Amino acid sequence: MLKGFKDFLLRGNVIDLAVAVVVGTAFVAIVTAFTSGIINPLLAVFGGTGELGLGFRLISDKPATFIAVGPIITALLNFLVIAALVYGLVILPADKARTRWGGGLDDGATDNELLHQIRDLLADDRASRDRS
Repeated sequence: MLKGFKDFLLRGNVIDLAVAVVVGTAFVAIVTAFTSGIINPLLAVFGGTGELGLGFRLISDKPATFIAVGPIITALLNFLVIAALVYGLVILPADKARTRWGGGLDDGATDNELLHQIRDLLADDRASRDRS
């Protein structure tokens, strides 16, 4: 029972699901606080004195035509920080655990190689049944 549970935990789907949950919940608050407290004030330095922030207007006398570049940069930085944290805190340890206890990563066998192995195993089984 413990071996089956360990195999279940080290299966790639469970790790991928855990990564998705972590990306969606835990790191978002931390990274958002980081970007709103540090990155956004730094971007405001380049945004000038306007209250709209970093960006530009397509038509100078219409505020509705303002294209905000600051939130795009902030979202990109959020993504990069979250991806780096998830990789360092989830993916690397999971790969090490899979290598240590799960028999290594996928050996990369192609479909044809797997079919040949199945064919050979079936032939061996048939031969052993014919002898008995």
